[in-house]
Amino acid sequence: MECGLTTTKWWTLWLAIALFLLYGVHQSRCDILPVKAIHHNNTALHQVLEALAATYPSITRLYSIGKSYQGKGLWVLEITKNPGMHTPGKPEFKYVANMHGNEVVGREMLLLLADYLCSNYGRDERVTKLVDTTRIHLLPSMNPDGWESSKEGDCSSVRGRFNANGVDLNRNFPDPYDGQKNELQPETQAVMNWIHREPFVLSANLHGGTLVVNYPFDNLPRELKRSGTRVYYSSPDDDIFVSISKVYSLAHPTMHRGHPQCPIQRRERFTDGITNGAAWYPISGGMQDYNYYKTYVNHVKL
Repeated sequence: MECGLTTTKWWTLWLAIALFLLYGVHQSRCDILPVKAIHHNNTALHQVLEALAATYPSITRLYSIGKSYQGKGLWVLEITKNPGMHTPGKPEFKYVANMHGNEVVGREMLLLLADYLCSNYGRDERVTKLVDTTRIHLLPSMNPDGWESSKEGDCSSVRGRFNANGVDLNRNFPDPYDGQKNELQPETQAVMNWIHREPFVLSANLHGGTLVVNYPFDNLPRELKRSGTRVYYSSPDDDIFVSISKVYSLAHPTMHRGHPQCPIQRRERFTDGITNGAAWYPISGGMQDYNYYKTYVNHVKL
């Protein structure tokens, strides 16, 4: 009586297992891609990034810049021709979203953008040129802990805005005028290390709450803040920021009209749909100003 399997039978069995696993992986990717316009939780978000990296390995690289206060990965998808290395003369660009955990539209926009760039590479001339000539880094969620504690449909409270340690990450960066008010959070430190490691030349941060492009500076000297009046505090690159901001707002169906009609602030008006941060309202410890002061990155907040 024969108790084992012959060599031929073993190979047949292994081939069947391999085909089953490959079919399962293909099926799972088909369930994830193309990216759907839905709310992705933290697990689903990571699955999308993994699926994109696995489906388009020649133009993507998935990497982590660190962990959140609760230990969740801060995942970045790099999209470019020959990913993984800086090429002199090839500009580096980053998008950051979900810095405030309860501002969720940006993280979904970045997932959809990543899918659009990858799926149209080699098919659309404009997308192909962009990916070939730019190194693009997308961080869909800077605050996965805050996202997890936020509540769907809650548009007015601050639930989930802060990280799990109760700190507003957009008030946590070293500030040239106010110093360091709070202990650096792991999410903040991870992003600081990231922007010092990569030679970014342009950056944008996707927020929620109103419809406007906000450009530096966000903060201003204390003597100007004490005046109590709104002050347009311009950077040396103000003309560039205004131009970049208008390109974005004018391409948007309604942003350029400058009347967001946000339920909380219905009277807000923004000429051309853009604003200098300090002229809108000054903040201390913002990521936007840190980008500019410390790395000379042209950064706008959306």
